[in-house]
Amino acid sequence: MRKPQSDPSLPGPGEAKRGESGYLGYLLRQAAGAYRHRMDRALTDLEVTPPQFAVMTMIKAYPGISNADLARLTLLTPQTVSVIVANLERAQTIRRVPHNAHGRILQIELTPEGLLLLQQCRERVQNLEKEISEMLSEADQAAIRRWLVHVARTES
Repeated sequence: MRKPQSDPSLPGPGEAKRGESGYLGYLLRQAAGAYRHRMDRALTDLEVTPPQFAVMTMIKAYPGISNADLARLTLLTPQTVSVIVANLERAQTIRRVPHNAHGRILQIELTPEGLLLLQQCRERVQNLEKEISEMLSEADQAAIRRWLVHVARTES
């Protein structure tokens, strides 16, 4: 089945209301979608999705993190995180180990294979980040990062 052709009279990314005159919120969503698509392509042959990459990154950064905290940090639903964790465990990318002091509590950690896979993913994502920021000075990047953090912190 062929994908239907889009209306040629509609603006492409970066044009008209999808361009610099568009709403900031829409432009953020458009950019996030384009970034997600590029990340999908960069990780596809490693058989890792961007949400899986986010979960592995947070497990590495915050050892012993709970599924609920993983969901909050990765901006995913708890149900989605549960599925991702189960799939990563099945693939032997992560494992659950008993907590040192509370043996009934299981903590999630990356396996040696998971650490290697995460490193491969990180290299690709870092290359993608270099590509999307190559036209920006370090000062511009810092300003954009500050602005994005400000937007995220003022969500209420």
